[in-house]
Amino acid sequence: MVNLGDVFPNFSAESTQGTIKFHDYLGDSWGILFSHPADYTPVCTTELGRVAKLAPEFTKRNVKLMALSCDSVASHNGWIKDIQAYNNLSGDFPYPIVADENRDLAVSLGMVDPDEKDAAGMPLTCRAAFVVGPDKKLKLSILYPATTGRNFDELLRVVDSLQLTAVKKVATPADWKDGGHCMVIPSISSDEAKTLFPEHKVHTVPSGKSYLRTTPHPK
Repeated sequence: MVNLGDVFPNFSAESTQGTIKFHDYLGDSWGILFSHPADYTPVCTTELGRVAKLAPEFTKRNVKLMALSCDSVASHNGWIKDIQAYNNLSGDFPYPIVADENRDLAVSLGMVDPDEKDAAGMPLTCRAAFVVGPDKKLKLSILYPATTGRNFDELLRVVDSLQLTAVKKVATPADWKDGGHCMVIPSISSDEAKTLFPEHKVHTVPSGKSYLRTTPHPK
């Protein structure tokens, strides 16, 4: 298992774009590694197609993408044609799909779904998503069961928040979207808040505590 703040393992694996060494693949970029239970399955086909359509948005944010399942590279390459056909995609597939036939990565990263098994009774990967920063540390992880497809617009929103809060002394509230008001983090003193966020507002609450401070998006 990899915990938040841990350096993400620098694994080497075969993929649809050749042998990949994870840290080298990321370089100075952010990265998202997401797993799916199996090739040639319905929900996974919608997910990988949606990510392919959103690839330009991730690229704008300096994010590199990588998918993974316990199928072979040959299986991935064949399935990509179905993904493209169903999702009306053309051209080269925009990100690699990693093969993890021995489940080494799935086990080491905690990506195995015990309730989902292949025809041989071997466990499949769950719908995991890991966001890794340019420092190669895990910034966020989300695990979904096989029956629930992911919302990759949410991952774009999460990346916007992570990239903003990495450089500005703010946090993002519930349902925040890029450009929206942010929360001044509690560790910032009142005097410092006035300097850093001259337009910030302190919200009055029954407790009388001044911990709720909002500010326009710090550009």
